[in-house]
Amino acid sequence: MHGVTLRIDLTGRRALITGAGQGVGHGLALAFATAGAEVLVNDLRAERADAVVDEVLALGAKASAAVCDVTDFDAVVKVVDTWGGVDILVNNAGNAGAEGFTGRGPFAESQPSDWEPYLRVNLYGAMYCTRAVLPAMIDAKWGRIVTIVSDAGRTGDANGAAYAASKAGAAGLTRSIALGTMRTPMTEPLWAEHADSPQAKAILQNYAIRRPGNPDDAAALVALLASDHGSWITGQTIPVNGGFSFAQ
Repeated sequence: MHGVTLRIDLTGRRALITGAGQGVGHGLALAFATAGAEVLVNDLRAERADAVVDEVLALGAKASAAVCDVTDFDAVVKVVDTWGGVDILVNNAGNAGAEGFTGRGPFAESQPSDWEPYLRVNLYGAMYCTRAVLPAMIDAKWGRIVTIVSDAGRTGDANGAAYAASKAGAAGLTRSIALGTMRTPMTEPLWAEHADSPQAKAILQNYAIRRPGNPDDAAALVALLASDHGSWITGQTIPVNGGFSFAQ
C-alpha cells in the first residue's frame, strides 16, 4: 500500500486575499506565500497591507498590496483588472468593516441602518469580489474561491441577526468554509487579558477542543482547498471551529 505525500504547491498561482492586513487574513497570506503563491494583500488600510506584503517578501514569495474597500464594486474590479485576474480568491474580509460590530441586540429593537454594515461587507463584499474574479477564471478554465464565514451563519445569533444572516448568505454564495472562534485583533483582549475569566471559560465550554482557534488552524485548510489536492472538493461548507458545531 502506497502512502500519500501531501505537499501544497501553489507556485505560479496568484491569490487575492481580502482583509489580509490582520487576523485570519494575515495568517492566510503567509500560508499561501509558503506554498509558493503570489499574494495580493487586500486591506482597507495601506499601512496594514504594506506590512503584510513585507512579511511575504521576506519569505521569498511575490506579493503586492491591493488596497480597496470590498464594498466598492468598481474599486474591486479595478484591483482585479490591474493584475489581469487572479487564480484564487479568498473572501476573508468580514464583520462590519471599519465600523466594527454595531447595532447588536434584539432584532425587534434594531433598525435597517444597523443591518447595513454587515450585509455590505460580509455578503455584498463577497459577491463583488467573486463577480470580479469569475470572468478570468472561466476563461482560464481554472479557479478557486474560498469564503470564510462563521458559525453564526449556521446556528444563528440572538443579538446579531443581521450578522448571522449576512454570513449565511455568504456561505450560500460559495458553500466553502466556516470558521469558529478565532484569536484575531478583535477578540484578542478576551484571550490575552481575561483568559481565565468566567466569560472566556463559558465560551470555551461550547467547543470540543477547549481552546480558541488561531489563524494557522484555518490557513492550512484554505491553502489545501485552493491547491490541486482540493480539486474534487466543491460546494462544501467545512467547519473549522474546534467542534463548536458539526456539518450535517
